[in-house]
Amino acid sequence: MMSNLTISPTLNKNKVFILNRSELVDRWDPLLVLYKRENQSFKYETKRLKNLLVSNPEYGAGEIGIQRKTETEPRYIRITDIDEFGLLSSDMGVTAKTIDQKYFLEDNDFLFARSGATVGKAYLHKKDLVPYPCFYAGYMIRYRLNEKEILPEYLFAITQTRFYKNWVKAIQRPAGQPNINAEEYKSLTFPLPPFEIQKKVVKIFSLAYEQKKQNEAAAEELLASIDDYLLKELGVVLPEQTENNLRIRIFTTSFTKITGQRYDPTYHRLNYEKFINSLKNSYFKICKLKDIILFLDYGLMPTQDYAFIEDEGLPMIRVTNIMKDGYINMDKVEYIKFNTPKLKDKIVQENDILMVQCGNTTGKCAMVTKEFVGYTYGSFSFAIRANPKIANQHFLFYLLASKIIQEQLNRSITITSVRPNTSKPEVENFLIPVPPIDKQKEIAGHITDIRKQAQQLKDKTNEALKKASGEIERILLN
Repeated sequence: MMSNLTISPTLNKNKVFILNRSELVDRWDPLLVLYKRENQSFKYETKRLKNLLVSNPEYGAGEIGIQRKTETEPRYIRITDIDEFGLLSSDMGVTAKTIDQKYFLEDNDFLFARSGATVGKAYLHKKDLVPYPCFYAGYMIRYRLNEKEILPEYLFAITQTRFYKNWVKAIQRPAGQPNINAEEYKSLTFPLPPFEIQKKVVKIFSLAYEQKKQNEAAAEELLASIDDYLLKELGVVLPEQTENNLRIRIFTTSFTKITGQRYDPTYHRLNYEKFINSLKNSYFKICKLKDIILFLDYGLMPTQDYAFIEDEGLPMIRVTNIMKDGYINMDKVEYIKFNTPKLKDKIVQENDILMVQCGNTTGKCAMVTKEFVGYTYGSFSFAIRANPKIANQHFLFYLLASKIIQEQLNRSITITSVRPNTSKPEVENFLIPVPPIDKQKEIAGHITDIRKQAQQLKDKTNEALKKASGEIERILLN
């Protein structure tokens, strides 16, 4: 019988190596074997996650999320609510109509994302940081740790290190979409030092995360100032928000006012009418979006499975790649096969604006920068290009992301199935204040400077976390 085997990792065609029979434990994936070889020099005894649990892993709920209106309502934690650093988003999030008690989270419950672009993402639930009830979604798996052997915060710190992220890449199965099941997560092996060392590791990451929170709070404050600046420069004074009570929600209107329009009451609410009137009092001419653009179209609907590697397909900018801060993040890439029909008609250009058209993040916008030119874009988003004779593309981008457009977008949203969405005709008819080109450039330049300052703060955060990860690796690795 053969004592060893020659094998080539599927994602690295130029790397061939010999593995021993003794290495053929669990799965035989070459990348997983490579990972184990390159990550066996720990200073401390290693343990598998399965040996540190007090109960079996549990998959989450499969409910449809609905908007959460108050912090007294239970929050439905989904993969998209957790950022790349394992922190819960600060927005209101969603809840659900029916909630099974078994899915509610207890203090120190640990969640792993099990499939899709966010596979490997981890979240540690802390009731002192999240003081409202939470339950978790089906694309996540819950683990409960034996806290007599391991600090939950220590495992969380491990999931932010390079060797954990390498493990995720090695063990995930790419067929269909990347995924790691409950048993595979249980096989996660990592060093388990004495509590004194665990606490040292936790402290390093705690300090880095505190700096992250401070930097991001400052960045958010800068970004929040953009709307006020833009409204002031355009001379738009938004009406004060009124209470959302029954008296306000009951109103009358004439049939002539709604003829040829939507009949749903929400669309004609008095708050929206007041908003449109305030917009018309801008310093500048009001145009419809369709009158100042050259192009607005839906993205590509894939008609076949994704390609496995970039040699076989074109990268697609999907809704999940469009960040709420207006940037595109392609850490997780799906490739559309080159023979996909209409692919050549759905290619982005530099400075194209992408706006999410369908889903819980409808209205989110990002601008295509040079490194993403030639990519395709997904069907749940629009690509928008201004007429340069009338509108500056950067000014239009900032306007589309502002309250001026987002309020109109909220008005336009419909729920025809389970997903909120807007339509091309609705967006084309959004009202836009249009200053002279020079004024648009002045406004765009000022906002660009604000965004650069905010990004610098975020870059400092990333550097602090990388430094923390490096310190932890020096403590744990030989």
